[in-house]
Amino acid sequence: MEFKIVPMDASHLDALALAEQACFSAPWSRNMLADELYNDCAAYLVAEDETGAVLGYAGLQVVLDEGCITKIAVLPAFRRQKIAARLLQVFFDFAKAHELRFITLEVRASNDAAIALYQKFGFAEVGRRKNYYEKPKEDALIMTKYFEEGAAC
Repeated sequence: MEFKIVPMDASHLDALALAEQACFSAPWSRNMLADELYNDCAAYLVAEDETGAVLGYAGLQVVLDEGCITKIAVLPAFRRQKIAARLLQVFFDFAKAHELRFITLEVRASNDAAIALYQKFGFAEVGRRKNYYEKPKEDALIMTKYFEEGAAC
């Protein structure tokens, strides 16, 4: 499948709000997504097909030399087509170019597919947030990928 990665802009907000509903049990609202357009510490990317339809998206916040993936989602009909992998790779390229020490994220402890993808890309479990998620209540695994030579996992 052909797709491209573009920066999120206001034209994506309606589609992303629908994607939030499809992908998350506690979705962000359109207004919450719109607020991220003005967050100087965040960058959001959108995967779109040749018609401009949204297939997935991801967000990264950066503070000093640390990155945190705030969102990564692919619409159910387009999963397992390397969209999440491409979104992650753009963030990794950014991290290396800007000398980030690591990128971290949280993932539902039961989300085996996402955990396997993150592990494939070098993320390791470094902690757990008890009862972090609602609907259903569940722990979050904290996973981190280090970029610095010799950094401990």
